Amino acid sequence: MDFLNAVWHQFTGFFGFNHLLQILKSGDYDKLLTYEGFTALLVPVMPFLLVIEIIRAAFYKRFKVISYKLTFFSYVFNAFIGRVISIAMVGICIGLFEKYAIFKLSFTWYWFIYGYIVWEFGHFLYHYFGHKVRLFWCLHSTHHAPESMNLSVSYAHFFLEGPYADFIRTTTCILLGVPPAMLFVIMFIDGFWGGMIHIGENLVHDGRLGFLNNIILTPSHHRVHHARNPLYMDTNFCNLLNIWDKVFGTYQVEDRNIPIEYGISRPMIKNSFLDAYFGEIVALAKDVYKAPGIKNKFLYIVMPPGWSHTGDHKMTTVVKKKYFEELQQQQQANPVNDTDKAGTQSNEPVLS
Repeated sequence: MDFLNAVWHQFTGFFGFNHLLQILKSGDYDKLLTYEGFTALLVPVMPFLLVIEIIRAAFYKRFKVISYKLTFFSYVFNAFIGRVISIAMVGICIGLFEKYAIFKLSFTWYWFIYGYIVWEFGHFLYHYFGHKVRLFWCLHSTHHAPESMNLSVSYAHFFLEGPYADFIRTTTCILLGVPPAMLFVIMFIDGFWGGMIHIGENLVHDGRLGFLNNIILTPSHHRVHHARNPLYMDTNFCNLLNIWDKVFGTYQVEDRNIPIEYGISRPMIKNSFLDAYFGEIVALAKDVYKAPGIKNKFLYIVMPPGWSHTGDHKMTTVVKKKYFEELQQQQQANPVNDTDKAGTQSNEPVLS
């Protein structure tokens, strides 16, 4: 019986039914009209869509168990420890830094907009460093390891990434005046949308979502972010509002003529959870061990992935520069008009 209760608890915990069931059992249905009830209704949405996505993929014979292996084991591995540490980190940051906030805000709609912009800035910082500092990439790379896109990818994380992310995002918000109550609402919205943008083509083929693609970051933008194509690498670091990607020049729309290749550029052991979860840490440890001198050992830790003490760099900036140089040479060798033979505007990438 204890085993069955444990299984039921894990099942309801994954689908997020617990809070909703408590409200329904209480008979106080008015709670469903409150923020508490609203969150209880929304939490199960993504797990439910994940099941629909799997069923639809199976129906069209596109379902592959291996596509969910990494995410499943990551979820199981992180089920307890990662969540507890993340919650603790948020509490610690609020306790440490709230007294140093530059000003105090009230919970109004206009300050909420400010608060969300500040949150996106914190999210941008954590995400950017997660790609540009190799130590932090070791924490983030697990999320980029899957070679297909589906809702389960939102569960693929190294257990220390959450605390690292929450330290930067929470500290940024608290110091810039975002009150804890507002922060928790923002975190819920961010978490919900952050899961939804991983929706795969088995459920939503065109992730641009129509006119929304010009207003917010959509699944299309996040598919671009997960791509290892040179054009797409290290772009779209924001989560909902694309303001900071546009400010810092990392915003990139999907080019439908360039098929997305998911995964990371490092050669990986095929379908290995251990390599996806710990591979970058092992690779960093080997580079640090072999590097000559304390300076080079330190630089391997703080420089971007692909940096080498030999000068043979394979960083994203180097890869992208080479890609655009080759593209420019191709365009010069094969000049085309601004319109194709049919008289429509060309979809070739434009160099900036």
